[in-house]
Amino acid sequence: MLTLIDLAGSVALLLWGVHMVQTGVQRACGARLNSLLARMLGNRFQAFLTGLGITAILQSSTATGLMITGLAARGQLDLAPALAVMLGANVGTTLIVQLLSFDVSAIAPAFVLTGVALFRRGQGAWRDSGRVFIGLGLILLSLRQFLVLLGPYTHKPELTAVLASMSSHSLAAILLGALITWVSHSSVATVMLVTTFATSGTIGLETALALVLGANIGTSINPVIEGSRTDPTARRISMGNLLVRAVGAMLLVPLLPFICTFMERLEPDAARQVADFHTLFNVGLAALMLPGLRPYARLMQRLIPTPVEDTHAAPGAPRYLDRLLLDKAPQLAIGSATRETMRLCDLLAAMLTAMQDGMRTTDPARAAAARPLGNAMEDLGAAIRAYLAGLDPDTANQLEMERAEDILAFCTQLLHAEDIVERSLVPMVQKMARQRIVLPPALMAPVERMLTQLGYNLNICATVLLGQTPPEGNPLAGQKDLFRDLESDATAAYFERLRTSSAEAKTPAETAEAVMQEETATYQLTLLRDLRRVNTHIVAAASYPLTPGDGPLFVEHEATNAAP
Repeated sequence: MLTLIDLAGSVALLLWGVHMVQTGVQRACGARLNSLLARMLGNRFQAFLTGLGITAILQSSTATGLMITGLAARGQLDLAPALAVMLGANVGTTLIVQLLSFDVSAIAPAFVLTGVALFRRGQGAWRDSGRVFIGLGLILLSLRQFLVLLGPYTHKPELTAVLASMSSHSLAAILLGALITWVSHSSVATVMLVTTFATSGTIGLETALALVLGANIGTSINPVIEGSRTDPTARRISMGNLLVRAVGAMLLVPLLPFICTFMERLEPDAARQVADFHTLFNVGLAALMLPGLRPYARLMQRLIPTPVEDTHAAPGAPRYLDRLLLDKAPQLAIGSATRETMRLCDLLAAMLTAMQDGMRTTDPARAAAARPLGNAMEDLGAAIRAYLAGLDPDTANQLEMERAEDILAFCTQLLHAEDIVERSLVPMVQKMARQRIVLPPALMAPVERMLTQLGYNLNICATVLLGQTPPEGNPLAGQKDLFRDLESDATAAYFERLRTSSAEAKTPAETAEAVMQEETATYQLTLLRDLRRVNTHIVAAASYPLTPGDGPLFVEHEATNAAP
């Protein structure tokens, strides 16, 4: 039991070392990595080399897969190049096994020492580079500890008997390798374990190669299980990668005896045989699949079609919040939260449209259609807040954490606007409908103008949220003056009509008619006041998001002018 705990601790240390390398690289040059991915995917061979290089840097094919999924989901990358990147990522993960097949554990302390020195003395990129060196040192230390712990047990009769029973059952060995890799979340640990048993003579070469095939399948299972189940693009990439490896492994099962003979002639050392087979298997799959990736991509699109949008699905249910991105790719997590926040703009626009429809009729139910949309905004806003609260400050860099705070502030302002529409505007419109009051054209015109301008301002908000400076500069800068002038003009006209009608009324009937007209006008003033408050929060929301490296897009915050 103690040995199992020690082994589990060594695997955990290995995974933490990989995590430190990954976070260090992403914090130092995460944005540049995404830019590199976007630029270097012109053809399949180039995409393959890009996936290989980035995975070799990150030491994680999962992280590369998440980046690729994010690009593909945004429509910036076709499925065929995305699958080519994954083929390159599969080869990239074998490079560390190649390195560790040599005895390089002696340099682990030097890596840790260098990393600590950089981390404590440096700032910014130097500090993140320190994380990378510490992570590499932990990887080497964990694997050395892993091999030391297994040493005394490699010749245990019980273990030898179990492993020997698989010498004639290659499928059982593949399943065992896949299971171990799936549980440990590390194909590197599994392959190094196989290397240890093969070097000590505990298992034969054929069994070792079958276990390596299982490790390749197992490391492709986790993205399928843990990835997004609603995004068809992510499922096509992860399932496509799993099918390639699984089919490739099954095709090699009957050829394992011949492959063993070839590997023994190629390399006499058992550790090198395992590492070379691991690399050759993935290189061979890439060589076979690269020419036919476009037909394979079409096949995956048929197997996993884009689902028909469910019109009965709750509008407040999040669609893009993948919790796997929080630790693996914080920049993509921010992008997913941004996509959900865009939906808040759409829902608020739909609420205003429903309220506008209610103003034109005497049916209270027309305006009531805005209430479910308000509830959906509150549910979606809560989901976005909970998602961004799970962002790890140790994984995300300062710019990403600031961007998350901007998105939260943006959501808060839109939810304040939603609260005004649901608690003030909608009840007012319903009250007018129950009293059979419809504003005459002269009074309706400024209200309609405000609503039209609100729709335009929401579109500007969405543009700002994406981090894009609108071409006309600051189109919302004069919006508070426009809305204030509309309200002031309507108020002045109201009092002018009140004075005129009071002076001209001669009979009680004329006086009653004048009073009724001015009561109708008070509804207009209330609507204009509340629409101005809604606009205040929309303009305030547009002042939060940051453009890359330029600070706040709008300096002026109008939230302080909002009515309580």
